[in-house]
Amino acid sequence: MNFIISGKNLQVSEGLRAAIEEKLGKLERYFTPDTEVIVTLSVEKERQKIEVTIPVKGNIIRSEQTSNDIYVSIDLVEEVIERQLRKYKNKLIDRYQASASFQKDYIEKDYDEDDEVKIIRTKKFGFKPMYPEDACVQMELLGHNFFVFHNAETDQVNVVYKRKGNTYGLIEPEY
Repeated sequence: MNFIISGKNLQVSEGLRAAIEEKLGKLERYFTPDTEVIVTLSVEKERQKIEVTIPVKGNIIRSEQTSNDIYVSIDLVEEVIERQLRKYKNKLIDRYQASASFQKDYIEKDYDEDDEVKIIRTKKFGFKPMYPEDACVQMELLGHNFFVFHNAETDQVNVVYKRKGNTYGLIEPEY
């Protein structure tokens, strides 16, 4: 695997580079030797963040982890990517469609689908038309990170969500 490691507000030392290559090198058994792994490290206040992106044919495998210790973040990101790969492998419809970036052993081995998506609860509630600003207030009152509502301006179902820095986002359908 080819590692492309960069840092934002952080100098990537040889020790840190070696730790990343050692930990993420465990993923080598899944990929072909020429697969690129793009790693970006950053520091914001006390938070140490690692972003790993692995472009594979037609898809992107990505994880972003933040903690107080960069080495903990590296461990977490490796676990998440490995879990994603097990899920992704089980979702491959055509074994040869996206297998160009993967080792043959990985494609042929069966993995238990222990991380299968399971819906454990369904909620139903009435929609009353409201404006996005009102939906943000309602979301805050409920203590949620997002809120689904019927937009009074567009007469469509929209979602407002909380972003970093106490800002809000609006998701609208595109037809």
